This record gives sequence, structure tokens and C-alpha cells, in this order.
Amino acid sequence: MSYFVTGATGFIGRFLVSNLLRRKGTIHVLVREDSRKKFDAIAGKMGWDPKRVVPVSGDMTAPKCGLGAAQVRGLKGKVKHFFHLAAIYDLTAGAEAQQAANVEGTRHALDLAAALEAGCFHHASSIAAAGLYPGIFREDMFDEAEGLDDPYLHTKHESERLVRDETRLKWRIYRPGMVVGHSQTGEIDKIDGPYYFFTFIKKLRQMLPPWMPTLGIEGGRINIVPVDFVADAMDHIAHKPRLDGHTFHLTDPEPMRVGEVLNAFCRAGHAPEMTMRIDARMFAFVPSGIRAAVGNLPPVRRLVGTLLRDFRIPKDVLKFITYPTRFDSREAERALKGSGIAVPRLDDYAWRLWDYWERHLDPDLFVDRTLKGKVRNKVVVITGGSSGIGLSTAQRVAEAGAITVIVARGKEELFKARDGMKAAGGKVFAYTADLSDMADCDRLVQTILKDHGHVDVLINNAGRSIRRSIELSYDRFHDFERTMQLNYFGSLRLIMGFMPTMTKRRKGHIINISSIGVLANSPRFSAYVASKAALDAFSRCAQGELSGKRISFTTVNMPLVKTPMIAPTKMYESVPTLTPEEAADLLVKAIIERPSRITTRLGVFAALLNAVAPKAYEVVMNSAFELFPDSAAAKGDRQALKDETPSQEQIAFAALMRGVHW
Repeated sequence: MSYFVTGATGFIGRFLVSNLLRRKGTIHVLVREDSRKKFDAIAGKMGWDPKRVVPVSGDMTAPKCGLGAAQVRGLKGKVKHFFHLAAIYDLTAGAEAQQAANVEGTRHALDLAAALEAGCFHHASSIAAAGLYPGIFREDMFDEAEGLDDPYLHTKHESERLVRDETRLKWRIYRPGMVVGHSQTGEIDKIDGPYYFFTFIKKLRQMLPPWMPTLGIEGGRINIVPVDFVADAMDHIAHKPRLDGHTFHLTDPEPMRVGEVLNAFCRAGHAPEMTMRIDARMFAFVPSGIRAAVGNLPPVRRLVGTLLRDFRIPKDVLKFITYPTRFDSREAERALKGSGIAVPRLDDYAWRLWDYWERHLDPDLFVDRTLKGKVRNKVVVITGGSSGIGLSTAQRVAEAGAITVIVARGKEELFKARDGMKAAGGKVFAYTADLSDMADCDRLVQTILKDHGHVDVLINNAGRSIRRSIELSYDRFHDFERTMQLNYFGSLRLIMGFMPTMTKRRKGHIINISSIGVLANSPRFSAYVASKAALDAFSRCAQGELSGKRISFTTVNMPLVKTPMIAPTKMYESVPTLTPEEAADLLVKAIIERPSRITTRLGVFAALLNAVAPKAYEVVMNSAFELFPDSAAAKGDRQALKDETPSQEQIAFAALMRGVHW
């Protein structure tokens, strides 16, 4: 007995060939010349016997699959079973490509099988041949298919029609459901079907604990079958007598709804389940014209597009959320009776699929998350780059290959930092500027643009902090003016200066170093927090305007960092602080991931508590205010400054509220 298989290197094909090897006979496999390496790799991985699995050079897009007359003569009359599996199984593929592969490819396979005088033509169709038929689709139904506008559905239907109209050959047709990975090994070949939602489930797991109920959608019944069931069923049915001219639904007789399928994978991935699920059919009472009008509104289209892009879900997949078709599989069940071949429960193997996806196919595995990949040969401007957070960050980006531009007011310290990084092999440039002087800001912008042409990343790190109670500030209005001038207006002037070239190039990243105090509303920091809050608010507004031009804004609500800026407050020597290197880690994360905000959990908790229970939060803040008095520096008492030491109570409270300014 001899076999001929097209699509043997495909997902179903490789397991089918392995099954055929358990039987007697040679297996001839159609292989394109440029796919020989792929064939050899799969053959080695699957452990195929090279003496029995024989590659035949050809091409599905050519007449008779590209086989020459000599090849046809050599196989004529020897092939008892011709398996045609080669096709495009991809909803996102172009219509022209699907027509060539699915329809014309099937036509060429039929012509080749007829020329070889094959005993039986086994066609791997799909439940897609039924289109979007509303109701139960039997195995003997075909012309009743509806909703075939989608290229994938249309070409699967038309390719099956060619087989049904064939008179030169005996044939059998197999319609598998949505084929997923191997139920025993979890092996998956590509991101498709339910895997499109795995990224969403993973993000859900990252945001919420597994026990938290969430809102989801119920959807229609989606028919999922593992690849090993399909391959086993095709192999068994193909070798049973008196079944020619029949169609077999290789489907789950008890399919799950979309919401149930997603929950199965949520359990597998330890993500919260969608306990409250909305049945999409409840919106059927809304006229289709109104639904279409709402869906075509620019804000709605953009929001949906952004979400789908972030979760890597193709738009074409959404139409199958309310899949209307059920499949009767009595013919297949009769043919498989007594074989032990049956569809396993998804809950029994979903964890294997998830594990394989997370280890091998998660798109995040292939994202370049190195700093070098983000900044190499990019112009990165860092203000306050001669010491502290700015210097540590500059050293990191210079080491990663960035064109590093550091800015500071003090010339000696700035040039020393530049020379040190240059000696280490970095491409570093230093510019002096007083960022509280708007004219100097403009001069700096013009100089950098003249020397480097553009800026890819701007890190507004330079800042001024003042720790002084309002009662001690009645005659110090200049404290508020100075912090606003540098922390807000200086940063804003640089942003506005570099932004025109960023928008013209349609790329750029602004990172603003804010403070945890903006979230915690720390007492005694009213001048400092107000200036940082202004920059935060500007960033949020600007992001809404400029995200469409691919300009990103990241606000880093930095906790307390041990830098010269906090040195006048001696109490900070005894409370937990970040090192400049740890703070630089947050900025590296900002550069790589480009989030809207980076903060600590304590910062988020403080903001949440203030929003939910503002009066209770006010009591906490006032208690902290009373516990941490104005420093000697704030009072102008130089003598007391030498003797200032924190109490044990202050140290304990600061340790509890790690990173917050007190």
C-alpha cells in the first residue's frame, strides 16, 4: 500500500504521517524545493523513517502540483490513498492567497490524484465550509451554507465543492472543527483560534488576583478539537471500507460557549475567571444599522483598534464570537465506534496548551526588552545628568549605545561625568544650561537640534525640592516661584522645543521625573508637589493629543531617593530610600516599556485611599505632619541642624511608608 500526502509538514499533516507509518507502505510527501530544510527538520523531530517517507518535489500552485511526466509515471497506479491537507488555515490571510492555495491548490491536487489513478482522494476541508449557517449543520449538507462573504469561509466552501463535483475519483471529506494543539503534549504550531485571547488572559492575570470575578461575554458555541484527535480520526476513517462519498464532521459533539472556553484557559493560566458573562445575543434587538453606525464612530473604531492591537487579536476574529452554527457528527461517530478515538474534554488538556504557549509562543518572548535594543544610536537627552539619578541613568544608556546628551548647570561636575562615560566607550555630549531661565532653555534646544538633528528620548530629571510647612512659607512666595520655574516651566520649555521635530518624525518619548508626593499629597511639600503635579497634568493632556502621532509620555512618580537634593534634611539619613542606581532601573523600565506611568504600590495605594476615603486619609497625613516637624534647615537654624536626629517613632513610621517624603 502506498500513500501520497500534500501538506505533510503542516500541523495536522505531520501527525497524520506519523499515524500512517504505523501501517505498511511508502508515504510520498509533496514538498516544495525551498521547503526541504523545513521538511528535514520536521521529519527528524517526528522520527520519520527516511526509507518510508519519501519527499516528492512539487508545488501546489502548479498544474498537477508541479510533478513532471516522469514522476507521474513512477507513481501511477501505486497510490491507494491520496490525502490532501495543503491549504491556508488563516483568517487573516489575503483573499488572493487563499484562492490560490485553497481552491486552485485543491483543483491541482485532484488532477494529480486522477493522473496517478489514486484509490481514494481524502480531502481535509473544515467546518468553515458551512459558513455562518444559523442552526445545526449536518454532514450531508453543503449547498445550505450561508454567510460566505469572508475569504476563508468562501475558499474552504469552494474547494470542497470541487471535490464533491469530482467524477474521476472516489473521495471522502473531513471537516475538522477549530484545531488546537496536541492534547497530550500541548504542542502548538502557531497563534490562531483561541490562542488570540491568551495575551488578554495573561494581562488579566497580571492585573487581578485569580479569585476576583470579572465581566466577560458568553458568545456562541465554538467547536474546538485537538490536533491528535483529528489526525487519529482521519487515519481510522480513511481505512474503513464502504465509506466513499461521505463527509465526516471531526467535531466536539458537546461544544462549549466562547465564555466557557475562555474560562477554561483562564483556569489553566491562573487568571481570574469571567464569572459574570453577558450573552451577546441580548444586543440583537438593536437594529443592525444603529450598531454599524456606532461601531463606525471614529472614537469607537480607534478604541477598539487600540485594544485589539494591544492584545494582538485580529479584527476578523470578532465575527466568530457569536458563531451561530452547531455541527451534527453522527457519521463520524459511527465510523469511529469501537476505535477508542473521541474528543477529549478541553478542561483536561487546556493547561498543556497554555503551558506550551507560555513557554514557546507568547509574543512577549520575542520582544526585544533590552535597553540596547531601544536606545542604540538614539539621541537621549537627560537633564540633571551630572549626578544622582541623572548620572546613573546616563551611564546606563551610554553603555547601551545611545547618543547620550547630559545637561546640568555646574560645568566642572558635568564635564567630569561626560569624560568618565567617554572613557568607558560611550558616545556622550555635555551642555551647560540653567533650566530655570527660559532663554537658556531655548538656547539649549537650538544647540542640541543643530548638533544632533533631533531628540528621540527626553528625560526631564533636573528638579528642585523644598521641604517647608506652609506656616513657615508666608513670607517665602519665591519658594513656589522657584520650584515652578524649574520643575514645571523649565521641563515644559524643553518639551515644547523638541516636540516639533518629534511630531514631524512621528516618534519620540518624553519621560518626566515626578514624585510619589503627587500621589501621596505629602505635607510640607506643597511647593514641590504642586510643581510636579502641574507637569503630570500636562503630560496626561499631551498624551491624549499626541499619541496618534506616536509620541509617548511617561510619568515616573519617583519615591524618595538618596541624592544631594534631600541632604539638607538630616532625618532622611535614617529612613529607607532608593539608591540612584535603583532609581535608574525605573527609568530604564520606562524607556523599554513606554508605560504612561511608573510608580510604587504604596503610591497607588495612597492615591486610591485618598480617592475612596479622603477624610480618613487626611487624618493619616495630618498625623504624619505632626510627627515629622520642620527641619532645622527649613527653620534656618544652622546650629540645630548639626544636632538634628530622628526619633525611633519617626524611623518606624518612615519605614512603614517606605519611599514617601515626610
